[in-house]
Amino acid sequence: MGITPEQLAAMQQRIASGKNADQPGPAGPSGPQVILGIDPSLRGTGYGVIDTAPSTPATLSQGTLRCPADWPLSRCLRFISESLEAVVQDTRPTLAAVEGLFHAQNVRTALVMSQARGAALAVLGRAELDVFEISPRKVKQAIVGYGAAQKEAVAKMVQTRLSLPELPEPDAADALAIALTCAQSLDSPIPDKAVKPV
Repeated sequence: MGITPEQLAAMQQRIASGKNADQPGPAGPSGPQVILGIDPSLRGTGYGVIDTAPSTPATLSQGTLRCPADWPLSRCLRFISESLEAVVQDTRPTLAAVEGLFHAQNVRTALVMSQARGAALAVLGRAELDVFEISPRKVKQAIVGYGAAQKEAVAKMVQTRLSLPELPEPDAADALAIALTCAQSLDSPIPDKAVKPV
């Protein structure tokens, strides 16, 4: 199910009514946005924040939240949650986008990924942000033009589009790519079924 015109109108109305009044930028998919992209993972959650107000999107913040292998699950989830809360406070995003779940062959891997994703979504929920989910294939298609592109190709295209001085780390690059994909999808007059509200 994609974003219907009614859902977009409702999102615009919620933001315009002042729900995120302390955050910068006019509301609406066609107006400037500060978008937080998140690539959730237990050991390496990538995040990237872009500002679409300039003629060319600008990077406000990006990085990878790394949890050591010897940390228990609960400590990792707390670290992810607290770190993303700090990112939200520092950058004041107006909306967020999270990578959708992929079909993992290993059930345990899928469960762990879901837990990391849940920690991220809880932070976004507390911040009262509108959140969109984008499939990994859609992100690669939007950024590279090929749905099965390798991570390095995504990182290089992100570096080019955001005029970054250095190639971003893979997880951070994926998060920035998610934010860029969200920006161009919301700016399109045609709802994209691959970009779904969470």
